[in-house]
Amino acid sequence: MEFDITKINRIVIKVGTSTLAHSTGRLNIRRVESLVKVLADIKNTGKEIILVTSGAIGVGAGVLGMKERPRETVAKQAAAAVGQSELMNVYGDEFGKYGHTVAQILLTKDVVDNEKSNVNAQNTFMKLLELGALPIVNENDTISTDLSAVVALLAKAELLIILTDIDGVYSANPREVKDAHKIDVLDDIDAMMKNAGGAGSSHGTGGMVTKLEAAKRARTGGIHTIITSGENPEDLYDLFEGKIAGTLI
Repeated sequence: MEFDITKINRIVIKVGTSTLAHSTGRLNIRRVESLVKVLADIKNTGKEIILVTSGAIGVGAGVLGMKERPRETVAKQAAAAVGQSELMNVYGDEFGKYGHTVAQILLTKDVVDNEKSNVNAQNTFMKLLELGALPIVNENDTISTDLSAVVALLAKAELLIILTDIDGVYSANPREVKDAHKIDVLDDIDAMMKNAGGAGSSHGTGGMVTKLEAAKRARTGGIHTIITSGENPEDLYDLFEGKIAGTLI
């Protein structure tokens, strides 16, 4: 598979609760500060960055003192309302330190499914990028699990990067199978989805299947996906210098 990441310009980066939060559900401030610094620096090189963040419910649950991610819809909505505000405040403050303006975008299933509103959403992304803003999309449970792919398609991105708590796609669940090996390049998504595991933490929304579903949908628009660890955001520098980390799909 021929792929030169150094020539990619428009990127959607998905970051989940496992990357943004501690095991308590509270925001991992050092991780978020590092992520923002790296993304701001990459944006300074001329790249167009769109951030999809799925930590609102998990972070909100931590702030509200919930011991695990809520399951009832009303509790999810309450946690998301709190977490969403906290996340956007943090993102706004942190990106502001480096001279970048963020724009919050809320997507619902109706917006994506309706032809007119879908086009309006596309135009919004394009105009924000044209104006130099960094769009931030908060995950909404009323939309499909592959939100990051939906955003990548709407924004006509060239690459989707999914930052997670594991450094790529493995031949089997590495938490259960000792000799599982990481796959550098994955072509057959359907076959791999049969072996993929579920959520890795009590504050997350889903495991590798969800990420593979996103990659599969992104591929319908000719968009490559990289699934890699978000533990050390500075590893993204190596990625954009041509060293492919994680799994390329």
